[in-house]
Amino acid sequence: MSDFILPDIGEGIVECELVKWLVSEGDIIEEDQPVAEVMTDKALVEIPAPYKGRVTRLYHQEGDIAKVHAPLFELVEVDGDNAPAPEKAEATETAAPAAEAEHQGETAPSADGETEDFILPDIGEGIVECEVVEWRIAEGDEIEEDQPVVDVTTDKAMVEITAPKAGRVTQLYYQAGELARVHSPLFAFVPRDREEDSEAPRAESRPQAAEPAPASKAPAPAKSGERPRIPASPAVRRLVREHELTLADIPGTGKDGRVLKADVLNHLENPQPSAHEAATAAATEDKPQARRAGTAPKEVRVEPIRGMQAVMAKRMVESASTIPHFNFSEDIDVTDLLALRQQLKPEAEARGSRLTLMPFIMKAMALAIQEYPIFNSQINEEVTEIHYQPQCNIGMAVDSKVGLIVPNVKGCEQLTLLEIADEVARLTEAARSGRVSQEDLKGGTITISNIGALGGTYAAPIINAPEVAIVALGRTQHLPRFDAHGQVVERAIMTTSWGGDHRIIDGGTMARFSNLWKRYLESPQTMLLHLG
Repeated sequence: MSDFILPDIGEGIVECELVKWLVSEGDIIEEDQPVAEVMTDKALVEIPAPYKGRVTRLYHQEGDIAKVHAPLFELVEVDGDNAPAPEKAEATETAAPAAEAEHQGETAPSADGETEDFILPDIGEGIVECEVVEWRIAEGDEIEEDQPVVDVTTDKAMVEITAPKAGRVTQLYYQAGELARVHSPLFAFVPRDREEDSEAPRAESRPQAAEPAPASKAPAPAKSGERPRIPASPAVRRLVREHELTLADIPGTGKDGRVLKADVLNHLENPQPSAHEAATAAATEDKPQARRAGTAPKEVRVEPIRGMQAVMAKRMVESASTIPHFNFSEDIDVTDLLALRQQLKPEAEARGSRLTLMPFIMKAMALAIQEYPIFNSQINEEVTEIHYQPQCNIGMAVDSKVGLIVPNVKGCEQLTLLEIADEVARLTEAARSGRVSQEDLKGGTITISNIGALGGTYAAPIINAPEVAIVALGRTQHLPRFDAHGQVVERAIMTTSWGGDHRIIDGGTMARFSNLWKRYLESPQTMLLHLG
């Protein structure tokens, strides 16, 4: 019997109203079954069950205010293959508060009383699972407290998970590319203080400590179960990694198929084809005609759409199908702007700032928005209200290694050019490494997509809902233009392509806003008249 602790349900939310119970006392509930609906100041949230069990007590009535990190209902475990022990479920639920800021979850004792499971903590509002991108440790490795152990990616950003305490890793429950669930065991380890107190031999002479956990312990994901762990000592595993081999491709001559150091060295001297290569070769032998023709069939490579890519796909479909887009293109002469940037660049560099065109473009946009605030607004879901945002948070689309990320520079209307430049540099570096904070991704009001950095002139950008406008910057080209005296001169021309929400932005408003923004960029000195 244990209490279900109401977990974090949103950034800064400490209480919520219990709107509706979906279960009653005495009910048998399944893992992940919805048990209650609660209302925060932002949204209606559905609370799922942590494991299979019988509800014995509801601590609140409908309409009551429930506190985050306080008991919500009492649950008794019932028989089930995947039902965790009540003590473990409680430890899992209470892991959330400490994890929210540090990404350093709680641990739960394992059945053998020696190892502990690291519980994957909350890593973002509403996130229930994440993809394991890269392990920075291996089974048998010694880890230190706060050491980065794994990179995971959510639908918002790459997150670095750190070790809760020092110890020795005994088992990784997931492989790179697999999906791990929040509040579930991520890896097992022996804490250093416990290992030092024990007189038992280390993992090399006690391999069973690193074997997969029994079902009553933290269950490994189904995919892992399909690939049973191959017994080998940490030293052997390290040797395999150093030579970039796969343990499954090395025949083990030890007890129960254990791979020994001699097996690895023998494999290096006499490499054997992997199981996949052997199967491919066998299939080819069954098709002599294809082999003779040199047209052996190739396999279709399938990759799941996950993380940032999945979210972008979903949002772009929603935006393109629900928002009537209005497109508008314009050429901007940035010759004088480039000259001004070149003039200010040395002083900016002396202050440690990298001055590109982007800070000027953002500042000019923020100034133009003061005259046309409709471009910095949002529409409610019922399309009955326009919400004008109090500050201009300009997003910039960055092509990162985990997909398209759009962090935003907060309050551009209040920042200096150097302050904007510093924020652009910080966010660009963070985005390209996939480590943008949740705060940097929230609250955008209008977006800039700099496609010109990769090539291209005009585009038809899709609005980043709930925003109402987006602009794509094309590449800057040196083109012939007529001056005031009718003479052909060389000018630097940047192409721009706007996308606007045609429900509230009409063609005339778009043209006037673009003209004002263009005037600031073509005569950058005029911006001085409007700076606070």
